[in-house]
Amino acid sequence: MINSRYAKAYTEVLEIIKYFPKEEFAKIPEEKIEFYKNNMDKDYVFSINPELDLSVQNISPEANAIIVNLFTSYYATEEQKIKIKEILDLNQKKEEQEKREKYNPDDIFKKANNVETLGNNTYTALIEYKESFFTRFKNFIFKILHISR
Repeated sequence: MINSRYAKAYTEVLEIIKYFPKEEFAKIPEEKIEFYKNNMDKDYVFSINPELDLSVQNISPEANAIIVNLFTSYYATEEQKIKIKEILDLNQKKEEQEKREKYNPDDIFKKANNVETLGNNTYTALIEYKESFFTRFKNFIFKILHISR
């Protein structure tokens, strides 16, 4: 079963490529088109305005990736293929850097400022623990009465 996002993307791709000139449309293998047709979301209605640039239309990221793949595979010159590969690599590096900054394993414990030691083990609390008024009052009473818990 195809993911529903990709099924919708196949519908979008078929809608987009139907506006290609016949010579350009013929460059796409029939097997690919049949695959898209067999796996598209038949209940999803998608339309584009052929007068507007694709970049300003509401196209899913999945459909955009499929279109880029089709262009790279069947229409791009060698120079364009190199340029596209550079752009995709740069985008991948940016995404990895953003994830690294967001989920940096080196900084994961820097925010933890509450450290407790029990025996030979050290425990780091990831949240700040605040005793309630009642607990502080109870501890104060125990302290006054010299009662150890």
